[in-house]
Amino acid sequence: MTKAEIEQILVKEIGIILGGVQVGEDKPLHELGLDSMGFVELLVFIEKKFNLKLVDSGLARDNFKTVRILASSIFEKLR
Repeated sequence: MTKAEIEQILVKEIGIILGGVQVGEDKPLHELGLDSMGFVELLVFIEKKFNLKLVDSGLARDNFKTVRILASSIFEKLR
């Protein structure tokens, strides 16, 4: 799976979580309106979709600033 494919999967899912909001890859997730419940939904989705145990993944808060940063972080963990 490429980084671009991961980005598109995340954009689609975050848009669903946010009720159809247009999601840009470089816009901060908190500015899109992702609240704590949405964040938990996103974490569950990432664990299931990418088979990553986030507790053990080493991903930190900074990895969740934007879709692009998050996709890059997931891509590196999957390699």
